[in-house]
Amino acid sequence: MNKPPKPQPGIMDIELYVGGASTVEGMSNVIKLSSNENPWGPSPKAADAFQRAVHDLHRYPNTDHAALRTAIGEVHGLDPDQIICGVGSDEIITFLCQAYAGPGDEVIHTEHGFSMYRISALAAGAAPVEVPEHNRVVNVDAILDAVTEATRLVFIANPANPTGTMVGKKELVRLASALPGEVVLVLDGAYAEFVEGFDGGASLVDRFPNVVMTRTFSKIYGLGGLRIGWGYASREIIDVLNRLRGPFNLSTAQLAAAEAAVRDRAHVERCRADNARLRAWLATALAEHGVPSDTSSANFVLARFGSREEAQACDSYLRSEGVLVRRVAGYKLPDCLRITVGDEASCRRVAHLIGLFKGAGAAGAQADD
Repeated sequence: MNKPPKPQPGIMDIELYVGGASTVEGMSNVIKLSSNENPWGPSPKAADAFQRAVHDLHRYPNTDHAALRTAIGEVHGLDPDQIICGVGSDEIITFLCQAYAGPGDEVIHTEHGFSMYRISALAAGAAPVEVPEHNRVVNVDAILDAVTEATRLVFIANPANPTGTMVGKKELVRLASALPGEVVLVLDGAYAEFVEGFDGGASLVDRFPNVVMTRTFSKIYGLGGLRIGWGYASREIIDVLNRLRGPFNLSTAQLAAAEAAVRDRAHVERCRADNARLRAWLATALAEHGVPSDTSSANFVLARFGSREEAQACDSYLRSEGVLVRRVAGYKLPDCLRITVGDEASCRRVAHLIGLFKGAGAAGAQADD
């Protein structure tokens, strides 16, 4: 009997990615707070652009994404020639690992960092190197201590997922200044738009030729179902990544919706303001129930419980009540639950249920688990 084909080294070390739950068996109406989605949805202008795109479905999309890159450049004050668009920021991360890492190379990510960094490193045949954080915050000194002659990439999410914490610009400059020029520093800004006045690291790209910023339309723009992302880097790096990018990686509908979304600044501002207000309310409400969280700069809070068992019991209780949040034991945070900031009714519902769990209802909830 013939042996099955053997994959490249590292691929079988990849654990399959599991997204946030969206259904509960036997329930038709659940509150989904497990995937950091925008509860207010996309800009109406983006939805209209998507609908109009149906008339061009028989046409191939533009291969250079010029209109979308121009729109991004105008809104953020960036050079469109230094922008690449991809299937979510995940594809940009994949390109970076394909381009700059391989067998014998190392890719640094932090203790609670986004799982795609490790996955993309292994897929490229490189060795992922995990470094510790300090109280769930990226530790620049730990990163620098881990750099070796084999290091090719360093990934940082800022704000971070799933912790919601941030690293200040001074620390990022210190990191970029200390890294060797051949090491690419990737600043993942998937949640950057939730921080008022934050450029996501664009100014560091302009200052350091080995720094790359990635962004997404999946979070504040409410286009997670379309999978659109982009990256900003030096022209030299963008030229390299474009050689890996498929010519038709984004559809006409994706491009049209993203362009309309990025230009609708009023919708983004409303979503940012509502998220900030409800995030603060939710964190305070949970703290009053004895569930602390770090100051979050994203569209979720990381609720900390007394133990893994308590976090799991609370998650099971919430599921039984039709509320879905995210367990993050896979991110080395077994005693935590990540809770998306939903609309006001959803935030009040999850806070109320956690209050019942932590109070008189806790014993019963645990007994039912």
